[in-house]
Amino acid sequence: MKKAVLFLILGTLAFHAAAQTPKESYQLSTHILDIQKGSPAPGVPILLYRWNPSDETWAQIDEGVTDRNGRIADFLSHKNNNEGIYKLRFETAPYFAGQKEKSIYPFIEVIFQIRGNGHYHIPLTVSANGYSTYRGN
Repeated sequence: MKKAVLFLILGTLAFHAAAQTPKESYQLSTHILDIQKGSPAPGVPILLYRWNPSDETWAQIDEGVTDRNGRIADFLSHKNNNEGIYKLRFETAPYFAGQKEKSIYPFIEVIFQIRGNGHYHIPLTVSANGYSTYRGN
């Protein structure tokens, strides 16, 4: 009985300690919706680049793969000043090949500018022959 009570107390303390640990916050997220299927696009590699105006080049700064909901939520930590021009490169060819679709887009690049420290959500709606993007929330 004493062991069970001790286990319960320790478990409760561990739960509360984990719940009070602040989660890291990110400024940029993205997701892909396959509008032809009407569902998220999981497993799509996405590369994040930042523009360097001094030498006019792009530098890759991060990468990820969309989860089962077609999302990546952890680009650009709020710990940093992220103002600047960025490019998300959605590697769509492998996704469409896996869907047995022929796409005219081997990849899609979306260029945008971050100003201030607000959250930027850059979604992509895509089909084999078209796409659209906007600033979401």
